[in-house]
Amino acid sequence: MTLEWRYTAEQDLGILSVAGYLGPGAVRRFTGAVGWVVGRGTGPVIVDLTELRGWSAEGQLAITQAARRLTEAGRSLELAAIPADGSLVPDGDGPPIPVHADLAGALVAHSTRHGEPPQSRQEWRPTGWPTGDQPRA
Repeated sequence: MTLEWRYTAEQDLGILSVAGYLGPGAVRRFTGAVGWVVGRGTGPVIVDLTELRGWSAEGQLAITQAARRLTEAGRSLELAAIPADGSLVPDGDGPPIPVHADLAGALVAHSTRHGEPPQSRQEWRPTGWPTGDQPRA
């Protein structure tokens, strides 16, 4: 299964939505998506895993490496809707990674910490992600 991604930049927040399986074969694509994110938007990045079917140990390591990369760029990483097994094993050497039950909860937590919800959005996605507007949780 291929990993697909979509990035939405708002005023002070980014949402990287991923779909598929984050296994050894998809780590490079995920890392590329994170590179795209680093160069666009500002503020924290919520990685929305609602459509992720699962992840391997390599996929989890890619998440912790993404958190490091974003921290180096002056941004933070948060997770929403981790896969059903609920496991995320950070290597203990990186920045903290807040985990939210779902995207709606992450957005509420963000707006509670930072004031009003963002108003402007810009979205990027490679081919493969469904076109048409995705409802925001």
